[in-house]
Parts: sequence; structure tokens; C-alpha cells
Amino acid sequence: MEIRPVRYDHPDAARLDARVQAEYVERYGDGDSAPMDPEEFEPPHGRYFLVYDDAGTPVATGGWRARSGGSEEGYADGDAEIKRMYVVPEARGLGLARRVLAALEADARAAGRVRMVLETGIKQPEAMSLYVSEGYESAAQKFGTYRDYDDSRCYTKVLPVLVAHPAAPVREWERSSPLEP
Repeated sequence: MEIRPVRYDHPDAARLDARVQAEYVERYGDGDSAPMDPEEFEPPHGRYFLVYDDAGTPVATGGWRARSGGSEEGYADGDAEIKRMYVVPEARGLGLARRVLAALEADARAAGRVRMVLETGIKQPEAMSLYVSEGYESAAQKFGTYRDYDDSRCYTKVLPVLVAHPAAPVREWERSSPLEP
């Protein structure tokens, strides 16, 4: 398995987005209508990743985009919002969601973000379990497009501050290790 950064409008990303939208329709009766601009996922304001299996088939996805306070949607300065975390059914149970989540967190932290935020729904209990097991907490104040929906759940995680010892600079491979197989 290989995690690669791609543009949100990459053809493989579009194919997986269609699959996740179909799953949302199956679970909720409708797709996700949150506005998604590919430019929001371009560094340093965000990043989008695809996971490819050994045959070169895209099997998982996830991205983050910068958010800031002062909007009616309830975000805080320094937030990185997780979007489109998805693993195709035939690749579930392999730990791919955890690997994508680790890559998102490391990348957002490297871009200066201080908190990860996400919204999911109650008909995705496996997603809620994943986030809680990775240290995410229920948000005291809901945010995002679906903040007023009863079946919406919001989670946050403060990102740890990395302090490098001056005698031991961070090497490039250490900075990118969550992205490697």
C-alpha cells in the first residue's frame, strides 16, 4: 500500500468520491452537500491523499483543509478540517483509515495547524469508533455544514506541538514517515 498526495480533483479521487457519495445515499438517503473546492486542499492550506494497493488501484482517501474562526460555521483559528475519509469496502479492516488519519494529522501539524476537526454522522459508527480510539473527543460546540442536524457528530483533537532538539534536526524522511507504507 502507498499513500500519495494528489489534487482533490484528480480522476482517482473523483472515482472514490463517487463511491463515498453512494454510500452516504445508502446510509442517509442523500449525499454530502458540503462545499468542496479543490483549491482548499492545496498546500499549505490543505492536502488530499489517496491510498493505492499493490496493483495500483485506489482504495482509500482522505484530506484536510484549513479553517479559521470568525465564520458562522463555528471553526476556530488553526483548525484543520478532515474531509472524505473513506476506505472501499473490499479494503476495510487493513488499518488504512488509521494510516490516512496519521498522515493527515502529521501533514496538518507540519503546515502549522493546531487542531483537527471533523463531522460525521450517527449512521457511521465505525468512523466514530475510529476517531475516539485515536484520541478525538466530542466537540462541545458543533461546527460545519451539518452542525444543526441531530444525527451529526463533531469531533476534535488538539495536535501536539513538535519540539525539535537543536542537536537533532528533523530529517526529511522523519517528516514524511506517516505517508510511507
